[in-house]
Amino acid sequence: MAKPPSPRVRHGISTTGRRAGTFCLVLLLLLAVQATRVQVFQAKEYDGNVANQRTTIERYAQPRGNILVGADPITGSTATGGKYDYKRTYPDGSLYAAVTGYSSQTYGNTQLEGTEDGILSGTDNRLSGWAVWNEISRQQNPGGDVYTTINKAAQQAAMAGLGNQKGAVAAIEPSTGRILALASTPSYDPSSFAGSSSADQNAWNKLQADSDQPMLNRALRQTYPPGSTFKVVTAAAALANGTVSDINSDAGAPSPYVMPGTTTPLVNDTSSCDRTGISLDTAMVLSCNSVLGYLGAQTGLDKMVAMAQNFGFNDPKLDVPVRAARSNFDTQMNQSQVALSSIGQYDTAATPLVMAMVAAGVANNGTVMYPQLVDKLAKSDGSTVQLMKPEVYKQAMSPQVAGQVQQLMTDVVQNGTGRNARIGGATVGGKTGTAQHGIANSGTPYAWFISWAKPTGSAQVPPVAVAVVVADSSATDVTGGALAAPIAKSVMQAVLNGS
Repeated sequence: MAKPPSPRVRHGISTTGRRAGTFCLVLLLLLAVQATRVQVFQAKEYDGNVANQRTTIERYAQPRGNILVGADPITGSTATGGKYDYKRTYPDGSLYAAVTGYSSQTYGNTQLEGTEDGILSGTDNRLSGWAVWNEISRQQNPGGDVYTTINKAAQQAAMAGLGNQKGAVAAIEPSTGRILALASTPSYDPSSFAGSSSADQNAWNKLQADSDQPMLNRALRQTYPPGSTFKVVTAAAALANGTVSDINSDAGAPSPYVMPGTTTPLVNDTSSCDRTGISLDTAMVLSCNSVLGYLGAQTGLDKMVAMAQNFGFNDPKLDVPVRAARSNFDTQMNQSQVALSSIGQYDTAATPLVMAMVAAGVANNGTVMYPQLVDKLAKSDGSTVQLMKPEVYKQAMSPQVAGQVQQLMTDVVQNGTGRNARIGGATVGGKTGTAQHGIANSGTPYAWFISWAKPTGSAQVPPVAVAVVVADSSATDVTGGALAAPIAKSVMQAVLNGS
């Protein structure tokens, strides 16, 4: 009987064996290609897929880094015992909500919790000793810390001063741009919805339904007509461009001042302004609409726009690093509209942050610094990741012009509508504002005050500049001098007492 043919063997390996080996090698190569495609080229796509809970579980598998005021954490983390190991806590409740924003397992992150999320969550590559290996291994670093520029005493004074009123405070260190206080009322407790339980959802829904909008950051994200506080910008523009040179001489405004192209006079709030021969200094002390409206129109649209923009108006990317809403000064207006805009009405609108920049720029001898809310970023061991440095925003005016505007603001506090901001042993400059709004000006006016303060006799740049707006109050005297100036005073005192 004939034997079946034997498989061909070459160098000791059968043809069948070689085919099987080749097939296994091809499979391994295909697996490698697929793994590379999934883990490298499609990693971000899978990480971002709403069905992928791994990233979310990892995010809350360790305590989040802290946000600090001075050396004190104003945030924390607590074990949940649930699907997500840790959730955010805010020991001071609503005190710093306008600074931190919130970090919620359900609703995400906002403000510093959002802009600095990479540091706080530990995902920023700067927290790793070797970023490449960290990316490959997908190892999670401990969350880092965010040190703010906030002054604790100033923040407490701002929130206490606002109380139950609807409003906001922004305070700045003029020489550096460091934000010393950022307050918004009514406020909210970010801890109340930091988790993912039904109680957290109920707390969130209640806040969303609240008509007082406690989660709105009025210091950064809300604009208001600034009223007569904008006259500081107008005075600076008029002096810088030679519309008027001597603050104590006749500013040249007619009485009544009929706005160009109209038959409408620009009305004053006090009859003391209804005369000719008024100087710029007297016009600021009395807050004369007719004089400042006239000077704004005489200075002209382009030069008024330029000065407003020197202080942060019309900047859509004013990041601190949280982005502020765009403050507005129209770039296309007729002369009568320029006159109205020059007294903080018409379409002029500003955040408290930008109005604090106005006061700070005057106090800093004409140099406006970029506002900053973060002092430094650090690893969990305290080593510095990034140290923020002061940065010039704009040179708004010369030191000589700034000195003239400082004198105007000082006289407003000493002799005019800003008397409630006087501080013993300190030189205070300020400007009140009461801005009408609503249909036919039927709404409760916005009460404003912007100011700066320094120890009497000091030649140094004032250590604090403040903007306050009270947007809704039950008080009978709804004016900047009555409502906002005392709040600004308390914030300035808090800084002066600690400096």
